[in-house]
Amino acid sequence: MIFWQTFLYSVQLPTKNAVFKLNRIPMDITVFYMFFMLFIISIPSLINQLTRSSGLGSDMNIVFKLIYFFIFNYLPLTIIVFLLITFVAYLFTWIAKVMQRKLKLQIIWKMIAYTTTIPFIIYTVVALLFQVNDTYLLLSAFFSSALLIRIISIYPKRRSK
Repeated sequence: MIFWQTFLYSVQLPTKNAVFKLNRIPMDITVFYMFFMLFIISIPSLINQLTRSSGLGSDMNIVFKLIYFFIFNYLPLTIIVFLLITFVAYLFTWIAKVMQRKLKLQIIWKMIAYTTTIPFIIYTVVALLFQVNDTYLLLSAFFSSALLIRIISIYPKRRSK
């Protein structure tokens, strides 16, 4: 139930209500949510690997294909995305300081994770139907960055001392 509410709030971003509701969700739920979203994004690749009739690993048993997929596709994707989110969150802490907002790395990390929901869902649907170009990654990065800047502007400014 909490994951469904998290999904619904992340689709409603950057509304003020959704931002503050997502901010109250614990970090462990956010991490599990990201694992689930990354699994959803991997479904087109999994289908492609399971239905491939030629090439590397095409003659393997389905169990070994699943193991191969999780070791060489899902695990590296998860590691790369988590590292990238951490790096971008660190960069956006500087943007938050320039905008004079009271935000920490953890909050920005969560918000970046939630801003990726819409691009991930769109990618999954499009990748099931068509071959997706790499420019989609750039468009997704711009979308998430613009959404995050909008979210940062919702938070209150620091009080001057």
